[in-house]
Amino acid sequence: MGVIGKPHGVRGQLRVNVFAQEPEALETYTLTDRKGRQFALSWAHENVATISEVTSAGQRRITDRNEAEALVNVELFAPRSALPETGEDEFYLTDLIGLEARDETGKPVGRVNNVLDYGAGASLELDPGGIFIPFTKACVPSVNIVQGFVTVVRPDEIEVRGEE
Repeated sequence: MGVIGKPHGVRGQLRVNVFAQEPEALETYTLTDRKGRQFALSWAHENVATISEVTSAGQRRITDRNEAEALVNVELFAPRSALPETGEDEFYLTDLIGLEARDETGKPVGRVNNVLDYGAGASLELDPGGIFIPFTKACVPSVNIVQGFVTVVRPDEIEVRGEE
C-alpha cells in the first residue's frame, strides 16, 4: 500500500509514498510490514502522516524524529481481506504472481515470478530465465486469473539466453 519515507519535522511525523488509488484509505487499515509489525496511520497533510505502532497493549504513537528515522523505507501492506473486490476484467498485480505464462499459441513459456513497477510501468518477471515482459496490452494481451494464465508476446528486443 505504501512505503514510509523520510521524517518530517522533529515530532515523529513521516512522509509516506502511497501506491493506493485513494491515499486516505490507508487510515482505515491496520497496516503490516514485512516483519509482521502492525501500524496505524493518520494523515497530517499531503503525504505526511502520524504513525502509531499497534501492539497488544494498544497503539503507541511515534513521537520522536530518531524513532521515525528507524522506519524509513519500511513497506506497508494491508490485509487482502480489507481490499475492495475487483471488478470484471480487473485484478491486483499480486494476483499475477504464480500464473502460468503462455505464448500466443498457448504453449507454456514459464511462470510469473514477480511484478515490478519502478514508476515507468509494470513488468512481469518470468521464470525460468528471468525474462522481463512489459506489462502492456501489446505484450500481455490477455490475463485469465480464473484459469491461471497470462498470454505473453515477447517483443523482438527481448533475447532469451540460449536462443540465436
